[in-house]
Amino acid sequence: MNIVAVCACPSGVAHTYMACEGLECAAKKRKASIKVETQGAMGIENAITAAEVAAADFVILTNDVKIRDVERFSGKPVYYISSNDAIRKSEKIIENIVTELGIA
Repeated sequence: MNIVAVCACPSGVAHTYMACEGLECAAKKRKASIKVETQGAMGIENAITAAEVAAADFVILTNDVKIRDVERFSGKPVYYISSNDAIRKSEKIIENIVTELGIA
């Protein structure tokens, strides 16, 4: 399973990176591949490529602030969550998405 995600929060610092870490840990527990781009005070880091989007089964976007360039995910299942949910509930969120999409 391949996941791409973008994390951003209003200040673009702490919650952005904690959300990133939460999603990465949850994906690792499921033995899934994940690429998480951060958008914040430091600009865009770990930018997701077009090839990574093409290979992704779904996209997770934190919706605390407007994510830049969301149109690049057109045609993919996109799930919007809060940074707090990414920090605290990543495992459950990924589990629910996988179940909804019927991904093994």
